[in-house]
Amino acid sequence: MKYLCLVYLDEKRLGELPDEDCVEFDTAVRNSGHCLASEALESVHSATTVRVREGRLSITDGPFAETKEQLAGFYMIEAANLDEAIQIAGRIPPARVGSIEVRPIRPIRESVAAAKVKS
Repeated sequence: MKYLCLVYLDEKRLGELPDEDCVEFDTAVRNSGHCLASEALESVHSATTVRVREGRLSITDGPFAETKEQLAGFYMIEAANLDEAIQIAGRIPPARVGSIEVRPIRPIRESVAAAKVKS
């Protein structure tokens, strides 16, 4: 099963995590076969939020929500179950100063394709 591990932390604490620790974990989780994709994100100061309301495009500088912790990166992983995904997420270095949100991937493409086959 696929899970998205969203890395949240206060950007002020980013300096507490050496990039080398993150790259070392990334290499290990990729070599284990669990990691499907991963990336670090630029600062929230570079974010742009896009909305469409009543057919009109609205653009706002910054992240969607102002919070103490910001989305800093992600890991798309493959795990046998939620317990294994949690164990992997617990090894992600930013978990030491922030948090990791683990969410199952909803197989939307597969669901739509299966529904089309049935009809």
